[in-house]
Amino acid sequence: MLASFTLPGNQARPSGRGRQNPRHAVAMPELPEVEVVRRGLSATAAGRTLTAVVRRAPKLRWPVPDDLAGHLVGRVLRSVDRRGKYLLLSFDHGCLIVHLGMSGSIAWTRPDTPARVHDHLDLAFGDGLLRLNDPRRFGAVLWHDGAHGSPLSHPLLASLGVEPFSEAFDGALLHAATRGRRLAVKQLLLAGSAVVGVGNIYASESLFRAGIRPSTPAYRLSRPRCDRLAQAIRETLAAAIAAGGSTLRDFVSSDGASGYFQLECFVYDRAGQPCRRCGSPVRMRRQQQRATYWCARCQT
Repeated sequence: MLASFTLPGNQARPSGRGRQNPRHAVAMPELPEVEVVRRGLSATAAGRTLTAVVRRAPKLRWPVPDDLAGHLVGRVLRSVDRRGKYLLLSFDHGCLIVHLGMSGSIAWTRPDTPARVHDHLDLAFGDGLLRLNDPRRFGAVLWHDGAHGSPLSHPLLASLGVEPFSEAFDGALLHAATRGRRLAVKQLLLAGSAVVGVGNIYASESLFRAGIRPSTPAYRLSRPRCDRLAQAIRETLAAAIAAGGSTLRDFVSSDGASGYFQLECFVYDRAGQPCRRCGSPVRMRRQQQRATYWCARCQT
């Protein structure tokens, strides 16, 4: 519930930060992957009555509510929405806020399917169930009671930037967000305060499409370059959603399918390989422990 929820001082919001081997990256589900899952869940579970809750793990990033069954059993799942990288499973009296962490997935499966290791939560809907699997337990399942207002007021959601496909997101907004900011433009995108959902893979790809070097200080971007970047972000994310997201290691959609956008990447995870546009070797460097890829000729 919103009234009792706090972010512990030693626990940050799910960010996916950490050391990675760039050739064997463990990428957290980003906006395209979460949107692919949302569409799958909306098609299979929305409109159904929840019949049972099985909680196998009492704690993920934060404790899973022990009274979840009392909140949900007998209630109809009205819709499955998304805010940034969070899934919002909405009922008449509240909302289940779900984050997939770094390696989580939600699958629609038969009720008699045996649970595996790391299958932490089942939401049963008669002849099928939603099963949350999270090997690293960095995900979250939180209940937001409708009595406390819109789930968008929840502390995890209230400070998020604009959605990249909304009318509010354009070059003007991005240009305003870069004024006076000396951090690298890629880090600005990853922060999520200007626009949500542009994680590590899609930041590198968007900057390539826009012809902007990832290390460029944000304040140096002109309005025309911000216009190009905003358009590149939308195009990159749309292409990734159409491809079912990116599967580097763990991600699968709600029906178990892998994404294949990583096969179409211009620069991400292609260090030393020829640029798909100019043939120059793709470069890689670390920015705050995250692998960044770019082409020195195509991006200035």
